[in-house]
Amino acid sequence: MQASPSRCERCRFPPELCLCPLVPRLDAPCRFLVLRHASERERLTNTARWAALALPGTEIVDHGLPEAPPDLSHLSAPGTFVLFPAPAPAPPPTVPPRLVVVPDGTWSQARRMVQRVPVLRTLPRLALAGPPPGQRLRRPHRGDGMSTLEAMAGALAVLGAGEAAERLLALHATAVERVLRLKGMPDGISPEAVHAER
Repeated sequence: MQASPSRCERCRFPPELCLCPLVPRLDAPCRFLVLRHASERERLTNTARWAALALPGTEIVDHGLPEAPPDLSHLSAPGTFVLFPAPAPAPPPTVPPRLVVVPDGTWSQARRMVQRVPVLRTLPRLALAGPPPGQRLRRPHRGDGMSTLEAMAGALAVLGAGEAAERLLALHATAVERVLRLKGMPDGISPEAVHAER
């Protein structure tokens, strides 16, 4: 992915608002693999990009590109969970997952990935209680909708890494504030400016 010459290659913000100096390096009890819908690749508001900067070992794999789909067969290994609502409430895993797969896109895109990618249908689910309080860049279609970064922070909290979760949410708040400044909305989100969120 090529960033604009006037934007940071890592966080995609312009130099005067670069997020990189504020990105913490967080320890997590598991690794994350973000399965990102192709439509999210170029969006400044793709929060998975910021989460990956803070969580070493996080891999972003793009889904839905014109070329052949990525090989995801390794995700069937024991200890892999998918971060997605479960049909029925389930307790958190007693042993931390080795890998957490995070579908990244709008709600409908994420749901279709879970339904259509065979290996994701077979994985146990790591579900969250609900979104954290705070300002968002996109209006959720569901009451429990949240950004990908917020969902990853929620997973950290469920898995006992509360401090890392809080620091990741603080990064999210800073990034949201900077995006709003870029859009000329320092005091809040204009309903016309937000996009649908998963």
